[in-house]
Amino acid sequence: MDLKINQALNYIIPERLTGLGFIASPQTGNTPCTIAGLVSFGIAPRRFLLQAGIRFMAFEGTDKTYQALIDEVIDGPLFNRFRLSESGNLENIDNGLIDKLSTMIRPYISLEGKTINAEMRRERVWLYPWEAVRETVINAIAHRDWTRSLDVEVTVYSDHIEITSPGAMQNSMTIEKMIAGQRSPRNPLMVSLLRDYGYVDARGMRVRTKVIPLMKSENNQEPIFEATDDYVKVTLRRKSDS
Repeated sequence: MDLKINQALNYIIPERLTGLGFIASPQTGNTPCTIAGLVSFGIAPRRFLLQAGIRFMAFEGTDKTYQALIDEVIDGPLFNRFRLSESGNLENIDNGLIDKLSTMIRPYISLEGKTINAEMRRERVWLYPWEAVRETVINAIAHRDWTRSLDVEVTVYSDHIEITSPGAMQNSMTIEKMIAGQRSPRNPLMVSLLRDYGYVDARGMRVRTKVIPLMKSENNQEPIFEATDDYVKVTLRRKSDS
């Protein structure tokens, strides 16, 4: 019985993954991952696709210098990987890129506050709206051009953050259209996965409804958007100390 189940699974799983767009056709005798399958669930995607990571940098000043506080390329799947434990429960064995970056960036965009909460811990003071940072990074990953052999870059300076996504804006999209809430995803399968995992909503208008309003209300300034033939960059200015 177990043999029959294994034989069935060996047929059904590749067929299902092919239909979802995560691997190429298994009829060829090989089952290579598609880009979407590799970057979403691969154990070490940068072994096979160098631009599959996120480069995170932080500097003391307002410009890049030779001496960085941190300069690291984060490798790993886009989504957390799990396995079934002996007790039958799912256990996390590898955080995804977004969670890894979230842990790494927090000390550089927040300060220890003066207020002590009910758990006798000092509250963190955020220099940027966390949801605006998170949403901008997710957009940079979701809409990047995979034909460009460059990582998504997240760079923290003393007074601002820059999030750079390789490649020009897709199709006929412009900064003005994006701000107005128009949608034109370059990688619809990736966007669909991010939606399934709860990273984006169905409307896809969070630049307009979240990033811009949060930056205006909490940091008193709007994000700066820049689009060229080579990249799309978003700059978030730090909250004033006054």
